[in-house]
Amino acid sequence: MNHLTFILIATFLGPPAASAAVGADCSPKAVAHNKAIARTVFEEILSKGRIAENESIYHPRFVAHGPNRDAGREEDRAASEGWRQAAPDLRMDVLRIVAECDMVAVHWSGSGTNTGTGNGLPATGKRMSNLWGMTIFRMEDGKIAEEWTSFDQYPMLKQLGLLGGDASPEEGK
Repeated sequence: MNHLTFILIATFLGPPAASAAVGADCSPKAVAHNKAIARTVFEEILSKGRIAENESIYHPRFVAHGPNRDAGREEDRAASEGWRQAAPDLRMDVLRIVAECDMVAVHWSGSGTNTGTGNGLPATGKRMSNLWGMTIFRMEDGKIAEEWTSFDQYPMLKQLGLLGGDASPEEGK
């Protein structure tokens, strides 16, 4: 793991002793399961539009923590549907995944063509690519119980021409 990745993860998770919930299963099998569940969000739900997978991998008391407010399971599912509506060819790639006990950190990238409306985006017909973000999941009972996502939307809005200026040809490829 490179030094920058470690610093980013340590910043989000805090000291290692505080990252796992008391009684969390830290066995290699549990950690591998948690990583597989996290991959499902990006590779199946968002990339392939298998929104129904939410029911089997999200805990009933799921909370997505946002900078201004939290969202529950249904609102998070609606957001997943909104991304697929805005970009039906959405592709989310897991670039890096790191897990410790019940915590999983995912560095991801996204791309797609904005041909529909969803999550407040109008259809622009423009391509968005090389969009990066980080998501941290906390697992409970083998399901996603909490989520924290950091995603700079400025590059996406610029590529879609929604900031008052058109995207450069290189940014929209």
